[in-house]
Amino acid sequence: MSIWWLLPAVVGVSLFVTGALRRYALTRSLMDIPNARSSHSVPTPRGGGVAIVVSFLLALPLMAGMELITWPLAWALLGAGAGIAVLGFLDDHGHIAARWRLLGHFAAAIWALFWLGGLPPLTLLGFGVDLGWLGHVLAALYLVWLLNLYNFMDGIDGIASVEAICVCLGGALLYGLYALLGFAGPAQATVWIMPMLLAAAVAGFLFWNFPPARIFMGDAGSGFLGITLGVLSLQAAWVAPQLLWSWLILLGVFIVDATFTLLRRLLRGDKVYEAHRSHAYQYASRRFGRHLPVTLVVGGINILWLLPIALWVGLGGVDGLLGLLIAYVPLLVLAVKYHAGELEQQA
Repeated sequence: MSIWWLLPAVVGVSLFVTGALRRYALTRSLMDIPNARSSHSVPTPRGGGVAIVVSFLLALPLMAGMELITWPLAWALLGAGAGIAVLGFLDDHGHIAARWRLLGHFAAAIWALFWLGGLPPLTLLGFGVDLGWLGHVLAALYLVWLLNLYNFMDGIDGIASVEAICVCLGGALLYGLYALLGFAGPAQATVWIMPMLLAAAVAGFLFWNFPPARIFMGDAGSGFLGITLGVLSLQAAWVAPQLLWSWLILLGVFIVDATFTLLRRLLRGDKVYEAHRSHAYQYASRRFGRHLPVTLVVGGINILWLLPIALWVGLGGVDGLLGLLIAYVPLLVLAVKYHAGELEQQA
């Protein structure tokens, strides 16, 4: 059965639900009010990322029922994604203590890893490496960090949506080329569907979130995207070990900016759980005076720089760690250039 009808259907559901959520937020005055830590200046409805969650998760049982994806993958995405989305939704509409949020994050990560089978053996400098239980612990930390950094990086109009779409389309292209060249077996021939479905769900939301945004994603959407992209990247490692390196490269803009900023703030002794505006992309948006140029540059970096290197690694042209270093070094230079992690008054 063809699934091509499903992609526009997911876009349509996401588009419609986002519009409905915007009207609901305006009616109930669920607005993100600008403050000293904000990157926007106009009160804007929030919580639109729920549309991404709903449109994507509704498609999962259908895909599993059609045997286009496995039920273990569907359960991993359903349980972890829904749990994080609910936690983020509750935090968006009230406040949940950081320790309870972190506990929920690890619970979702453990759930996902249980259904995925943990972290598979990886390739490192040409050698196969099975980290055993340590690999599972590292995989849980990776998922928790990715969902949190996605929240941190959702700070200007359209950036989190554009990042997700670029990463997902890159991941789907990797799978397609992998199958075309005969590297993937029959059971892996449809793995490209999941990133394409996620890209479709985000595309419907992006219509409303493209600069200038008419609604924000909120923690429910950003956390959901972070852990879902993390699960999909670990699933890629089960298809072929080097594909995990490719997904890490595709996610490079967010990983480098968020990680460099966090480390710099930790070394300075800042309270890292407090809101701030010291990511490189936030400094860049203030320098340009608009969000649109920064969001478009992020998309350009993903397509013109990170995607070719990810394909190079995924198709066996270069070792994964070496490819990651090649991809990340210019991103680190940009992070330094745009003052990532510096105190705002010093930048």
